[in-house]
Amino acid sequence: MEVMTHSSTFLLPNEPDEMLNYALVVLNQPLPRFAPLLWNRAKIRVCADGGANRVFDNMPQFFPDQNPSEVRLRYVPNVIKGDMDSIRDEVKDFYLNLGVKIVDESHDQDTTDLHKCIDYVSDSTDDKSKLCILVIGALGGRFDHEIGNINVLYYFSKMKIILLSDDSLIHLLPKNYSHEIQIEPSFLGPHCGLIPIGGTSNKTSTTGLKWNLNETAMSFGGLISTSNIAEEEKITVCSDVDLIWTISIKK
Repeated sequence: MEVMTHSSTFLLPNEPDEMLNYALVVLNQPLPRFAPLLWNRAKIRVCADGGANRVFDNMPQFFPDQNPSEVRLRYVPNVIKGDMDSIRDEVKDFYLNLGVKIVDESHDQDTTDLHKCIDYVSDSTDDKSKLCILVIGALGGRFDHEIGNINVLYYFSKMKIILLSDDSLIHLLPKNYSHEIQIEPSFLGPHCGLIPIGGTSNKTSTTGLKWNLNETAMSFGGLISTSNIAEEEKITVCSDVDLIWTISIKK
């Protein structure tokens, strides 16, 4: 089985793996402390509707000694896309005056704002094999929004999409690969989990965890691997179903 590797070097202050092209999607939740770093990593920056409010309001808070207006001019998205029911008028006008593309898709109520933004990034990227989409603001707030965002990982299962908050990192492990997850213990872990949200796993195996799985069955209403511990810097996972991988981010 082909091996898929996973790394979180984009959270390091030094340059990450240049083999990947990063895009950033900002949703309508408070920005994590590393938002400016991810912004600078990304080649495409998309705000989902009210995510534009967060960039406008929160980015200056990361630079308290600088003029807020100057900070806002440094962090200008390429596009704002979504239902347009959350963005404030003054924020919308600010970015319109800077030439930001605003796409109103309020006619489409069958997909989430994150789904719409992933579509935009995908359509804007020629080589999707090197694309990694980082999503901030996807966790926290309403539970149905969180579930909707996790569902997007399954819908776009062939794309590398990582959901991030101040506390956690989440991404999908597709079943048609075996996985090697590189752990940087200076900023990740140790708490982690493997969650069979998409369906029952009859056989999942891991290495590198405190409580490894050995062709173990997992399902909701039965065993799921939460509050596990990453003990090694390389975790391997092989499963018969798509799994959600999550690991804590150190403060």
